[in-house]
Amino acid sequence: MSSPVPVAAPTREDVLSAHLGGKLSTGLTAPLDNARDLAIAYTPGVAEVSRAIAADPALAARYTWTNRLVAVVSDGTAVLGLGDIGPRASLPVMEGKSALFKAFGGLDSIPLVLDTTDVDEIVETLVRLRPSFGAVNLEDVSAPRCFELERRLIEALDCPVMHDDQHGTAIVLLAALRGACAVQGRELGGLRIVISGAGAAGVACARILLAAGASDVTVLDSRGILLPGRAGVTGEKAALAEVTNPRRLSGATAEALTGADVFVGLSSATLPEDLLALMAPEPFVFALSNPDPEVHPDVAARYAAIVATGRSDFPNQINNVLAFPGVFRGALDAGARRITEAMKLAAADAIAAVALDDLAPDRIVPSPFDPRVAPAVSQAVAAAAGDPI
Repeated sequence: MSSPVPVAAPTREDVLSAHLGGKLSTGLTAPLDNARDLAIAYTPGVAEVSRAIAADPALAARYTWTNRLVAVVSDGTAVLGLGDIGPRASLPVMEGKSALFKAFGGLDSIPLVLDTTDVDEIVETLVRLRPSFGAVNLEDVSAPRCFELERRLIEALDCPVMHDDQHGTAIVLLAALRGACAVQGRELGGLRIVISGAGAAGVACARILLAAGASDVTVLDSRGILLPGRAGVTGEKAALAEVTNPRRLSGATAEALTGADVFVGLSSATLPEDLLALMAPEPFVFALSNPDPEVHPDVAARYAAIVATGRSDFPNQINNVLAFPGVFRGALDAGARRITEAMKLAAADAIAAVALDDLAPDRIVPSPFDPRVAPAVSQAVAAAAGDPI
């Protein structure tokens, strides 16, 4: 398996200096060079625009940036691999997310970090702010609150809402599995898939794989295989246990991995090398915890036909930036009020289709810098916006 072209790792000083003053600023779409420009952009001219919108609120979509503005919202409780670091410390991450929306999706975005973890308060805050944005990207909200928060916001807001840690990961994982299947000449429906991790990403990944036609998905949490009636299996886990693990396996990682075709790591738990030997011949190992994969890619490659990680310094990076800019762009282009399962599946198919042009065991997904990705995803999502949920 080939490796990406080596890039010198930035030093701490490099990183801190690049973030001086933050990573975002506002820009102008109209000139402000003279008195006439000022009279148009602000008073008295702007009053004409305000009167028009007051008479017809729908005109806000035409005369403001609202319908092209994504709010990146976090409470700072589950930030990258750092955990609950609070809203202020999470802001650099949210700024980065907003920068990615602009660079890869051409969408304006604003980070909003909230000094509360109360779901009711977050929902109320965003309902009050709704006239200021066109979509909500939830980011780095801890499980299981993230499930309730996303559900409540989808019900309360008349605009697209998506928790990217759940669904962005799931979309790219599905695309990567489609690419891996194409390389090996296999079908998704015939794979025995094990997902280690029943948090935000694990639950969403299991559900999108089932929706895409996978028939044998087994999910592990810190106590073992999810099974209906097992101790500690409640809420989202209980619902997931009812639709996964069709062979009703019980036990821990060894029992789940015996004969499995795919391992998906989303839990930060270490995967011992000897357990890889229990898998079926030529398996796929997607060790996605970042920065430390569940098993080192070089070790996984001794057993696996295809290896993927969440890191940029190994092949087959499962990177959410392949999905979320195009998903939101497509939803906003279509004027969608919801991001549906059909739109997520369409996004995954679009990413996989771009990868087909250069498919190989170490290239099962496109590069995040492939300029075809975001337009392909946005077009597919917009086209699927009218499909049933």
